[in-house]
Amino acid sequence: MAKKSSAGATKAPSINIGISDKDRAAIAGGLSRLLADTYTLYLTTHNFHWNVTGPMFNTLHAMFMEQYTELWNAVDPVAERIRSLGHPAPGSYAAYGALASIPDAPATPPAALEMVRILKEGHEAVARTARSVFPLADKAGDEPTADLLTQRLTVHEQTAWMLRSLLES
Repeated sequence: MAKKSSAGATKAPSINIGISDKDRAAIAGGLSRLLADTYTLYLTTHNFHWNVTGPMFNTLHAMFMEQYTELWNAVDPVAERIRSLGHPAPGSYAAYGALASIPDAPATPPAALEMVRILKEGHEAVARTARSVFPLADKAGDEPTADLLTQRLTVHEQTAWMLRSLLES
């Protein structure tokens, strides 16, 4: 339960989970960047699902749906881990735009194979973001975050490989 300070303002309860305030803040910051990248990639993938055309339509339409569904299911655990560390999870387009390392979807839908290339680059970028947070979690002994990052790395690296395979001739 939150306590009242002497000035009458509500004070957040202290958090004592064995990770210092400084480390929790650094990890939450990294996870916020991961959340922004994941949500941005989700939105781009969903956009491409709606707008893909051409001879590979059925295959890409179904694949993009599988990918955006996985991304959608990933944002909640990342946001909830940020909250578990005692920090607010970003949740606006403005915040995601400021935090994301990947660009927004193109204004005009590109050709199908360009969509594949953009998504491949997006998954590689999200993997880099996740990997950049790992040393912070490892140093702090934050096993739940390390586990979450390992799961996300596995998904993004495998998806990038599958997308790269579509681009090979």
